[in-house]
Amino acid sequence: MREHAEPDTSAARRDAPPGAAMAGAAAGGGPTAARAGAEPATSHAGAEPATGHAGGKPATSHAATAAGAAAPEECDLLVIGSGAGGLAAAVTAAFHGLRVIVVEKEPVFGGATAWSGGWMWVPRNPLARRAGIEEDPEAPRTYLRHELGNRYDAARVEAFLENGPRMVAFFEANTALQFEAGNRICDIHGATPGAGTGGRSVIAAPYDARRLGALLPRLRRPMRETTLLGLGIQAGPDLAAFMNATRSARAAWHVARRVGRHLYDLARHGRATQLVNGSALVARLARSAADLGVEIRVSSPARSLIVEDGAVRGAVIGTPDGERAIRARRGVVLASGGFPHEVARRRELFPNTPTGHEHWSVAVPSATGDGLRLGESAGGAVDRTLASAAAWCPVSLVPWPDGTVGHFPHIIERAKPGIVAVRRDGRRFVNEADGYYDVVAALLRATPPGEEAAAWLVCTRAFQRRYGLGVSKPAPVPVAPWIRAGYIREGRTVAELAAACGIDPAGLAATLAEYNRHARRGEDPEFGRGSTPYNRYGGDASVTPNPCVAPIETGPFYAVKVVPGSFGTFAGLKADAEARVLDGAGRPIPGLYAAGSDMASVMGGYYPAGGINLGPAMTFGFIAGRHAAGEAVAGVAATGLAEAGMAAADAVADGASPETAGGGRASPGAAGPAPPVAAAPARGEAGRAVRGAVA
Repeated sequence: MREHAEPDTSAARRDAPPGAAMAGAAAGGGPTAARAGAEPATSHAGAEPATGHAGGKPATSHAATAAGAAAPEECDLLVIGSGAGGLAAAVTAAFHGLRVIVVEKEPVFGGATAWSGGWMWVPRNPLARRAGIEEDPEAPRTYLRHELGNRYDAARVEAFLENGPRMVAFFEANTALQFEAGNRICDIHGATPGAGTGGRSVIAAPYDARRLGALLPRLRRPMRETTLLGLGIQAGPDLAAFMNATRSARAAWHVARRVGRHLYDLARHGRATQLVNGSALVARLARSAADLGVEIRVSSPARSLIVEDGAVRGAVIGTPDGERAIRARRGVVLASGGFPHEVARRRELFPNTPTGHEHWSVAVPSATGDGLRLGESAGGAVDRTLASAAAWCPVSLVPWPDGTVGHFPHIIERAKPGIVAVRRDGRRFVNEADGYYDVVAALLRATPPGEEAAAWLVCTRAFQRRYGLGVSKPAPVPVAPWIRAGYIREGRTVAELAAACGIDPAGLAATLAEYNRHARRGEDPEFGRGSTPYNRYGGDASVTPNPCVAPIETGPFYAVKVVPGSFGTFAGLKADAEARVLDGAGRPIPGLYAAGSDMASVMGGYYPAGGINLGPAMTFGFIAGRHAAGEAVAGVAATGLAEAGMAAADAVADGASPETAGGGRASPGAAGPAPPVAAAPARGEAGRAVRGAVA
């Protein structure tokens, strides 16, 4: 029977007292010295199939000999998965002196993060405060208490809110990861007490992928459906310029420069190098990891965990030469992206999915529940009590000319004036300008048992030419190919459109007549489009009096079909405020951490704001890395050396040198003075040498 694991008794803390800062590594050597432009430590294990754990649930190995006769490799921390959560943990732990290996089963790294919009919800972040937005610390707590209700996990919410700003400050001060503010982005439910109207969002600053050097070929390319010929477009001024390229000379010049550079990159590098959104986040984290000596191994699926005396000591990894054990002195971080493409678990946990196939996620196909199965094999438990198992979003199925079918997430156009969503009966069922999660939740509620959960976004050709519709881009990009492919249905009249879509014609005609009667005055009494700051932020400010409402009157009319999809999953392994995986009795499993979608969402299965996936992923990855390195975690009870370590970490994040912030770092398992620490270069240069690298 496992004894109750106190914070300082896990395998991850065995070699050092709580709060002791660390540098170097135990036997086997420490990370390479950080330097600007250091050659990245990336390896390619070979053509290992990217299918995860063959045969379903992986076995748990109880000895290093489980991987055969080869001597096991050793490191301090092993991270399974290479998205935001995993890389945040790796970089944080390496900065604090641990030798870290990241394994990724795909031949490319970046996970679902590389396909994401990249926004992170981090209330009271340093960028907002530098912009003069000083928020009452109780405001985000109040918002989450009301939004999450009885699923409000006070300990984990506190850890997230306390460590989120510290996470941003740490990466800004010490790594290649720099941020831009989203200070105008509103929380989704503006009527909820504590809702923010800005200052809670950050995104990675754009990044020149050429700075990745040898890492670049292994970086996952952006999602095909959300790019322009592979070129990512960032929400905000960049997107606004692309949408106004035919209306503004300044916008046209911006677009010409971006596209011209992209065409050069395609000819020279075969891919985009102007990285934005989630691609920029992953690239900056990978550059930071390489600068700190972290090794990222692709085509290296984790097969099983090594568990000894109830503690996780490493994992067995697939290689071209067979399975090999990697022992991890301070533990393993599970960050493999959740289970959006695991059919069996979808069938169990998703509504309206009787076979498990009635769901279309925009997450990478390799996110098939590996981390959850590994965690369960070591005694962890998946939280099945969340309000929702997935981060819903409406998607349309994109028929590409090569015969593949893509999944497009409908985020932007739903809030623009002149579009409605209807079911097959022709009736609206939701405020289309609300959050993507809310739209799908409403669709699922409105769908009778046994009926397909689907809706049609209905607009005019003029709307599509102005704002785009799904994967079809606005003018001057041609729309005809998408009509010929059947992705967009067209009708000269409302009746023709209804017939083309299989919508009840009388129901659609009645819905549009009633909607238009109010829309001419900028009103939507039925669902209240434009009634919240979030709605209006997504609308078109040039349309008055309501930026989200305009009539749908003059044909031809267009429609695209949308179905339930997701950005990823919420139902993950139960974990505590220090990112430690919990067993069935609620006790931490020594040496096992979870981050990203492998951890049960701190939001309880709700979606209160954009960025509530990546914000917690980065924050709990940061927490896991600190805890594995023996550093204290803000918002979690700590005494003695742990308190000193937290104070020193805060001082370093605020710009103090590691020496003046609380003493040098102790080498794991060793006494005596800390090794020399490099001085910090000037702030503001992305990709600069990382402060605090062990000489």
